[in-house]
Amino acid sequence: MALLPNSSLSLRVEQFGSPDLTAERTTPAASHRRRRDFVFVVNPKGANGQTGKEWKKLLPYLRTRLADRCNVCESVTSGPSHAIDITREAIREGAEAVIAVGGDGTLHEVVNGFFWDGNPLVSTTALGLIPLGTGSDFARTFGWKNDPYDAVERIAKGNKSKLDVGSMEGPTGDKHFFVNVADIHLSAKAGYFSSQYKKFGNLCYIIGALKAFNGHENRDMAIKVDGGEWESVTKVTAMCIGNAKYFGGGMKITPTADPTNGHLELVILQNFKWYDFLINLHRLYGGTHLSVKGVSSRSVKSIEVKEKVPCGDIYVQSDGEHWGFLSTKISLLPGAIDFLY
Repeated sequence: MALLPNSSLSLRVEQFGSPDLTAERTTPAASHRRRRDFVFVVNPKGANGQTGKEWKKLLPYLRTRLADRCNVCESVTSGPSHAIDITREAIREGAEAVIAVGGDGTLHEVVNGFFWDGNPLVSTTALGLIPLGTGSDFARTFGWKNDPYDAVERIAKGNKSKLDVGSMEGPTGDKHFFVNVADIHLSAKAGYFSSQYKKFGNLCYIIGALKAFNGHENRDMAIKVDGGEWESVTKVTAMCIGNAKYFGGGMKITPTADPTNGHLELVILQNFKWYDFLINLHRLYGGTHLSVKGVSSRSVKSIEVKEKVPCGDIYVQSDGEHWGFLSTKISLLPGAIDFLY
């Protein structure tokens, strides 16, 4: 996979059965025949470094399984947002697929790499996933485990489906994209804190929740659904907009969401106290909380959210990544990306 001039990215290409890669690609006939590139974007620091270790173990099997299908291009991220740049480079170079190797954070960056200046990049490149992160919540919607060998089999089969993508827009008009869940207020604040304790594994979500509850106040907000009239929503504890079902390390917060059906699921928790979470924790994780008092749900295509009394301190996140503070507009791009499943 040739890089663009002056590119700072480093892709390692493995052409199986071809010891002289350069020679093969300089002849017109060989260029016409050559297989397309699968770019594996690896976050070696994911899951406290476990992602990098598992990836090294996986590589021999990956080479064998995909030997007759593609060029395997490995690119290791070096820090925040690097996966976005890698993905955009791969798409410009005509990669057949970009596969996120890691958790929801790595996937989140790769998905944003499919867009530029708020718009989808025109390409036939597909998105893939080898879930090897702390939470891997997006994979749960499909019933996938953190089994990289199963993931390689899915990629080898090459089945594709159109994947919906959520779009977030802030007061400045800047857009950001997500595939899992966007959330507002308490849960987003908990996510912000939990990201500081990733070294504790899934325990980070409990620590984040405890810190978020400290000083928490339910707030009155206003929402506009699908371009309709503004509605008042009082004493909001958390507001979750799901393209997929899970967040926070396995909590099935938007249980009817489906990232292929052209809709988002809006779930609002109102007037919850800390003990309400404890009492209903098993229902939140099991996805049976929609009948609980103070919980409402509806299907939407877009939603605008703002504070009734602006304070600028209500957290917003998507795919477990801190995005900013209210206000925000969230909408759906149906079938925006081809997804290997």
